[in-house]
Amino acid sequence: MHIAIAGNIGSGKTTLATLLAKQYKWKAQYENTEDNPYINSFYEDMQRWSFNLQVYFLNSRFRQIIEIKNSGKNVVQDRTIYEDAYIFAPNLHSMGLMSTRDFNNYKSLFELINQFIKPPDLLIYLRATVPTLVKQIQKRGRDYESSIRIDYLTRLNERYEAWASTYKLGKLLVIDVDNINFCENKKDLGTVIDKVEAEIHGLF
Repeated sequence: MHIAIAGNIGSGKTTLATLLAKQYKWKAQYENTEDNPYINSFYEDMQRWSFNLQVYFLNSRFRQIIEIKNSGKNVVQDRTIYEDAYIFAPNLHSMGLMSTRDFNNYKSLFELINQFIKPPDLLIYLRATVPTLVKQIQKRGRDYESSIRIDYLTRLNERYEAWASTYKLGKLLVIDVDNINFCENKKDLGTVIDKVEAEIHGLF
């Protein structure tokens, strides 16, 4: 079983991945930002480092998918390769922060990789408004995220909504983060788990 959690920066992906992995005693596969050699440089100069960062993420995410497949274990994954390809890279291109030449190169690489990967059994999309995202980003206090612009988060949110509305690769569960606090409220977490249970049982 492969569950993947998608959502904008600060939506609670890592927290939910941890909680679900604990609930089901599954392996959690996290997005590795601490060892990312480009993340700090990217937020300081997006135009210079956008292509490097996105290729790094593409490589990292592809490796994760291969590891998940080869492990034979049940896994909860924090963020998907599809978000990089359909949300983050196109957004950078549309904002003029990635050249058309680099973007076309990136798309070609993703299209090749996409032939060798299988989508998750269940995709959980954490939907959140920008004020909620800003609040949670500030709360966790990562230095490299302090310079994220509101318009950047807004554009990402628009792309997440468009992508989720057309997602047809498998089962999709949308959780409205504005109206639920699964991190601190056990009842809210129970509500999320109930929804996940319903989707998982529907897979068999």
